[in-house]
Amino acid sequence: MPLPRLNVHRHDHTTRTLITLAGEIDLATAPLVRTALAECLNDGMGITDVDLTEVTFCDASGLNAFLTASGLATEAGTILRLHHPPPIMIRIIEITGSGFLLHEVPTGRPPSRRFPSASGGAP
Repeated sequence: MPLPRLNVHRHDHTTRTLITLAGEIDLATAPLVRTALAECLNDGMGITDVDLTEVTFCDASGLNAFLTASGLATEAGTILRLHHPPPIMIRIIEITGSGFLLHEVPTGRPPSRRFPSASGGAP
């Protein structure tokens, strides 16, 4: 069996955790993402930040994993935030109207209505 093309690292800080993903998120690796995010929820983490800096690919199954986890987090009264997605992932999030998943406005682009400004200021 080939090794997954995704590395998942978790760093806990009391009731907050950082999940760092590196590699491809697709049908084969999305279950790793779902499991990591579910474990954070089950462990009572109030805030789960997901660093996507090293993600090289994310398809619909990956986006679905984040959307499902976001819904479960909202129901549990916790927070899930995605940070530093690659440009192609930003575009997929924008097209699908899923901008609420992102923590900040991607740099180099003016804020749109789907991506509220992290500073709360005007564009």
